[in-house]
Amino acid sequence: MQPIFATQTASISELKNNPSALIKQSDGESIAILNHNKPVAYLVSTDVFERMMEAMDDMALSQTVSARLNDGQIPIKVTLDDL
Repeated sequence: MQPIFATQTASISELKNNPSALIKQSDGESIAILNHNKPVAYLVSTDVFERMMEAMDDMALSQTVSARLNDGQIPIKVTLDDL
């Protein structure tokens, strides 16, 4: 069984029939879109999507910082005024 990471679900047919109504009924909550009772997509609000993208950007930046701190080179101290 595949987990569903949403409190609401809708079928692809429901999404095709009236996407605007589905979005309105969701009240900002994520909706799992099901095909044959299996999740195939998630419909999320723009706020949720933007937060997810920011979190992924932050995680990528954190990995870059960690890699550079551990590359064996001596860091150069710089103040904001130097920039």
